[in-house]
Amino acid sequence: MVNPARRSDSASGSVRVALPLPLPQAFDYLADTGVVRPGSRVRVPFGRTHRVGVVIAADPPTTLAAEHLKPIEAVLDDTPLLDAELLANLCRAADYWCGAIGDVVFGALPLALREGRAVTDFAEECWRATIAGTSSRDAHTRRGGSAALLEILGDSTLSANELDSLLPGWRAAARRLATAGLIERTASSRDPARLRDGATPILTDEQADALATILAAGDGFRAYLLQGVTGSGKTEIYLRLTERALQQGRQALWLVPEIGLIPQALRRLRARFDARIAVLHSNLAEGDRARAWLDARAGDAAIVLGTRSAVFTPLPHPGLIVVDEEHDASYKQQEGFRYHARDFALLRAQSLGVPIVLGSATPSLETMANVEAGRYTRLRLHRRVHARPPSPVHVLDLRGLKLEHGLSPALLEALDACIARGEQALVFKNRRGYAPTLLCHACGWHASCPHCEKPLTLYRGRRQLLCHHCGHSQRAPGACPNCGTVALVPQGQGTERLEEALGARYPDIPVLRVDRDSTRRRGAFDTLLDKLADGQPAILVGTQMLAKGHDLPGLTTVAIVGVDEGLHSVDFHAGERLAQLIVQVAGRAGRADKPGAVWLQTHEPEHPLLATLLRGGYDAAAALLTGERLASGLPPFAHLALLRAECRQREALEGFMAAARDALEPLDRDGPRDAHISVNGPIAAPMPLRAGRHRAQLLLESPQRSLLRKALTDWLPALHALPQPRGLRWSIDVDPVDLY
Repeated sequence: MVNPARRSDSASGSVRVALPLPLPQAFDYLADTGVVRPGSRVRVPFGRTHRVGVVIAADPPTTLAAEHLKPIEAVLDDTPLLDAELLANLCRAADYWCGAIGDVVFGALPLALREGRAVTDFAEECWRATIAGTSSRDAHTRRGGSAALLEILGDSTLSANELDSLLPGWRAAARRLATAGLIERTASSRDPARLRDGATPILTDEQADALATILAAGDGFRAYLLQGVTGSGKTEIYLRLTERALQQGRQALWLVPEIGLIPQALRRLRARFDARIAVLHSNLAEGDRARAWLDARAGDAAIVLGTRSAVFTPLPHPGLIVVDEEHDASYKQQEGFRYHARDFALLRAQSLGVPIVLGSATPSLETMANVEAGRYTRLRLHRRVHARPPSPVHVLDLRGLKLEHGLSPALLEALDACIARGEQALVFKNRRGYAPTLLCHACGWHASCPHCEKPLTLYRGRRQLLCHHCGHSQRAPGACPNCGTVALVPQGQGTERLEEALGARYPDIPVLRVDRDSTRRRGAFDTLLDKLADGQPAILVGTQMLAKGHDLPGLTTVAIVGVDEGLHSVDFHAGERLAQLIVQVAGRAGRADKPGAVWLQTHEPEHPLLATLLRGGYDAAAALLTGERLASGLPPFAHLALLRAECRQREALEGFMAAARDALEPLDRDGPRDAHISVNGPIAAPMPLRAGRHRAQLLLESPQRSLLRKALTDWLPALHALPQPRGLRWSIDVDPVDLY
């Protein structure tokens, strides 16, 4: 820690400091600008308290005289934590997504570093096998977790961060092995990254062409859409490009949409490269997360692998950025600073001058529009690596059929045949719990959330009613609270009910439920998937967690039930998401040696979107949806910003929204459609009550992004100046992906 007041040889001046506060501005302080550099953390006085801040500018233009500025108290970093590129892009992101600058800058730091702790507090913990441990591994003298840990370590030195992702719960085995002298803790390896020995897969012609196109373009910023059907080998392209970056002494950043995809990607990377890999996601202990972030910042980690927030990792030697499953809505932050990780990755790639590859079997309509506009280069992989044709899709018309727990007779026959062949099946239902509604058959009462006025989901296994919107839970009643009868009937099916029904039908095989409830514990998701590794017959019952990039070679039959709710929604994104979901889930079937089949249940087999998707594939469905968006003036042919507000007092909320609308009055004017801002609302949100808070929204729309940005720039100061009723919360969501 440096006290700037003790430096007599430094130039006096001022610095602008971002503080972790939900305020639109940063604050100026006196400092020796020769000591205090942008990107460094400082401790400053603020009111009657002291806070840690980040310097975002030196000698900024200010109207305040020096005598009105307070001096900073201490500089916490010898060198800036945030380099010039990342700091500049964070400021640009705060401006574009209308974030409070302090929240944005501090959100880029691991939590442990936001508290002012010294960088030296995070000495890295690494482990390697001893000679005796290598001999024990080769002789197979250890079992269980100890054997697994020795196998994972191999001949490498791995950080605790990597071990957390590769083998959750490894520390108990590490204690046993360390006591036996089979592994040892050591300083981290700083050896250059290199390709591991072993054969690499032979590329298909399509893969080779895609790779050659990117390599021929050389270094520098270019954006590529790698659109390949599931199983077509997109990951191998990522690996080959990563190999080139590492050979050049540069770093590669890989983004995946879900934590559940980290272990699979990490195994692929570790199998190919003997390299330091920094893993970053929200399930890590804060010390491990800070170590990984600092490892990348120092340039010691050759590869950075993580979920959405990993896009904020410093890259002193950038070479490549990969955004896998670029269409996934999980890349959009839905609370606080509402950035989009894919779009911020594109911004960083342009600033860093490196190629970026966006991979997906079902690209977002916005990305496809950028391809059509010539901003991105599209590379196509039409066929699976093993030359197996796509699995046929069988549409089951549910009209007039008697269903068994929501499953049609034909679907049950298909599952019977799959299990009889000794294969594995997936039953996809995008609804957790036992049943979405608990109803009294005698009087019509149904269990609803007292804070949201929405039905409570029944969890029969723990006799609990849970609200999926606010988290409220209560004991499931034994009798109707309204009429006292015991005629309580679960309505509808969730994954828990399907698990129970299929477990009763197939008692001799594993029936595994994969959803947010069954995978809360660290490592639970991998443990469930490991049970399928032996290829023995089994049934998976899961939500959209299973739709995202998982390679399940023993899976041949996929059943998609309950898609009809996605065909009718107030959100204009619903059709696009449904098409993506069907294609992604169907792509899990028949990825290895055995052919697959997909069964899709619906009451509306003639629905235009379903019919187009099944007849012409995702491109045809995307073309249909794009035409609808064009006709309606919706993204990607328009640009949106959504003001969301909520408050416990309805009158206070309505007053604030009316005042916000009045502040926009000069912008909502008549004129050419391509030269004005349309303002819609204020209106109640599609879910008007959540967690006891009334919710409303106001939508801004413009055909030109520049007009919308100018309107927001003019509007935000007026919003902050409005009277803020007690308990009111509001936010601006630019380019919203969820209007709910």
